[in-house]
Amino acid sequence: MLTISYIRDNRETILKGLKIKNFETPELIDQIIDMDNERRSLQVKTNELQAKMNRLSKEIGGLFKSGEKEKANQVKEQTSAIKQELETLEQDLQQANSQVTELLVQVPNIPHPSVPAGKSDADNKEIRQGGVIPQLAEGSMPHWELAKKYNLIDFELGVKITGGGFPVFRGQGARLQRALISWFLDQNIKAGYEEILPPLMVNEASGFGTGQLPDKEGQMYHVTGNNLYLIPTAEVPVTNIYRDVILNAEDLPVKNTAYTPCFRREAGSYGKDVRGLNRVHQFDKVEIVHIEHPSRSYEALEEMVSHVEQLIIKLGLPYRIVELCGGDLSFTSALTYDFEVYSAAQDKWLEVSSVSNFESYQANRLKLRFREPGEKRPLLAHTLNGSSLALPRIMAALLENRQTPEGIVIPEVLYPYMGPGNKMIS
Repeated sequence: MLTISYIRDNRETILKGLKIKNFETPELIDQIIDMDNERRSLQVKTNELQAKMNRLSKEIGGLFKSGEKEKANQVKEQTSAIKQELETLEQDLQQANSQVTELLVQVPNIPHPSVPAGKSDADNKEIRQGGVIPQLAEGSMPHWELAKKYNLIDFELGVKITGGGFPVFRGQGARLQRALISWFLDQNIKAGYEEILPPLMVNEASGFGTGQLPDKEGQMYHVTGNNLYLIPTAEVPVTNIYRDVILNAEDLPVKNTAYTPCFRREAGSYGKDVRGLNRVHQFDKVEIVHIEHPSRSYEALEEMVSHVEQLIIKLGLPYRIVELCGGDLSFTSALTYDFEVYSAAQDKWLEVSSVSNFESYQANRLKLRFREPGEKRPLLAHTLNGSSLALPRIMAALLENRQTPEGIVIPEVLYPYMGPGNKMIS
């Protein structure tokens, strides 16, 4: 979340940014400032009374020592009245602090100045395209038909076992899924990321830290018996490794990668655009997370974009990179680039990765800080994350774009991971 000091010092900039993000209640900013003024006033009164209480307490001790017992008892009565007043003030202060926090968590991150205005993905700005869109032969199939033909993915069996959106991978389909996960992880590790294998459920504090709570609780599966949440992305547990941590500036950047299954309710999703692997409730994803010094977080963002781009190039998939407009930007992000690959059989672009800079927004929630050499006061770090990559639509595009009359041609980079008969699914 935004800090109080940033809001007080940058009111007009924040209001301008909220307009880019199509935020519907900008009046929250003035409410926060007013409530903070009230909180500060209560704090000043509390400090003054506490100082008076301390002074009188010392005076009582001196009076007793000098034998002025009656006067000491009179002063003691004053301290009793002050103590009661302090208790009331402290309750009011605690309530004011809670109210400020309740308002703060309702305000999204402010977009980077480069973020274009717009209301939906139709207004996103294309940065560049790469690769060659394949020309498929007549009779080519979408991935859900290919999955059935080659016995790679059983969508109906997933419905039987769990419900819609929980596909079952089998045979060469499972092998290809595992090959992609292993290759993504190996590529990330070569690029300097430490591999993490995190829990698949998180508590409320973790959900709050990365911004899923209270904004996105309806999108997560809630394990009510233990008040835990199934993770929507590895970003949540991995970034929370650094919750309430103070790092040294010389230890930055911290770079982690993690493979996890991910779980999203995706309430209201239906129709032809969510067929097959296009939108599912459980899916595999490899994630990259950066903890960065504020002075180089945007340089790090470009490095992450370049890294993800190289993964897609090596898989031989046609792609494009778009910068999200204000209306399509997530609640917590300051700047996001989406990667989309072209699905030839469906004749559409499919999102496979989002790479985002959250600046200090998550770090403030997480109390994730770093200390410069020789400085006593720690500063908020910047957090970034990206998919490298999300499996379902990568799998869909690979099956569709690389289909031939003889079978599905495997990308060369995956040969070492596919075992015998590693060049084609037939």
